Amino acid sequence: MTTWIISDLHLCAQRPAVTQAFLHWLRTEVTTAEALYILGDFVEVWVGDDILADPQHGAEFVPIVQALRALSDQGVKLYFMHGNRDFLIGQGFAQASGLQLLPDPTLLTLGETRILLSHGDALCTDDVAYQQFRSQVRTPQWQQAFLAQPLAARLAFAEQARQQSTQNKAMHAQTTQPMDIMDVNAAAVLALLRQYDYPDVLLHGHTHRPGRHRLEIDGHVCERMVLGDWHDQAVCARWDQHGLQLSLLSLT
Repeated sequence: MTTWIISDLHLCAQRPAVTQAFLHWLRTEVTTAEALYILGDFVEVWVGDDILADPQHGAEFVPIVQALRALSDQGVKLYFMHGNRDFLIGQGFAQASGLQLLPDPTLLTLGETRILLSHGDALCTDDVAYQQFRSQVRTPQWQQAFLAQPLAARLAFAEQARQQSTQNKAMHAQTTQPMDIMDVNAAAVLALLRQYDYPDVLLHGHTHRPGRHRLEIDGHVCERMVLGDWHDQAVCARWDQHGLQLSLLSLT
């Protein structure tokens, strides 16, 4: 049986073709799979599960939730891990979609392969400002206070944060080492691999830099496998009888 692992779809109303490509992929590929793991940044922004009940802002997510629920009802196991864009997805979305929320990181065993799953943003420790922001917004106190605000206020905050992120990327692009600050930190990767007793693979997204990287650490050989975003094409991970491989999906 096939297991799929994806991340960084950034689904939103502004990119309907990606949503349609994803829904088509679910119908044509994932219906026969054993499991689907979504490693965060599934949507471009999420300000609370109550958005599903809002006629204006929630309508775009209804087909997505319905498609996931259909898969779950067919017996496909669905799992979701928070990203930096959708860390407020909660039990309301999970129950509606038929998926299970996973902590970051999560250790998964497929066959004889130990795979450590992560969104990847916690490994980008060189971006100190982002890590400070991440630590703040992941606390229960911050999330409870934020979700208590009116939906309009939360949407305005999310738009402001998105604009700030765009400005930060533009600023880093003008430096002598463009965008490197947003990639994973090598020491952070090694520390995580040691913490989880040297898994065979560390599989993450977030950086939008798909690829495979061989690592030698303390006499162990591990691999860092990076998923891609869903823009012109999608780089996903597929597990089947041939093992774990990156798989390129066309979105056109």
